[in-house]
Amino acid sequence: QVQLVESGGGLVQPGRSLRLSCVASRMMFSINVMGWYRQAPGKQRELVAAISTGGTTNYADSVKGRFTISRDSTKRTVYLQMNSLKPEGTAVYYCNVMQSLKVPGRSWGQGTQVTVSA
Repeated sequence: QVQLVESGGGLVQPGRSLRLSCVASRMMFSINVMGWYRQAPGKQRELVAAISTGGTTNYADSVKGRFTISRDSTKRTVYLQMNSLKPEGTAVYYCNVMQSLKVPGRSWGQGTQVTVSA
C-alpha cells in the first residue's frame, strides 16, 4: 500500500514563501505522475500542480508563475515551492499519486495545513 507523508505547511504572511514536501513509500515512485491538490474550507478539492516522470508539469492558472513543482526520484519526494502566497491560498494541501497530469489517483496523503494571513 502506498503511503504519502506531507510536511512543510504552516502559518505565513501574504507575499512570503513555503516549500511543501511529500515522501512516498512502498511504490515505484519513478513511474508515476505526482501531484499536489488543495482544499479550502467549504470548497472542493482542486488540482494545484502535477509533474510527470519526465518533468512535464501542469499548473492551475491561479498559481502559474508563483508555484513550482519538482521531484527527486532518489528520495521518492515531490516538492511544491510556493512563492508570493496569497490569503486565498489558505487550505489543506494534499499529495497524490495521479493517473495523469490532470486525473487524480486513489492514494492521498494526510494533508498539511497552509494558512496565509497577516
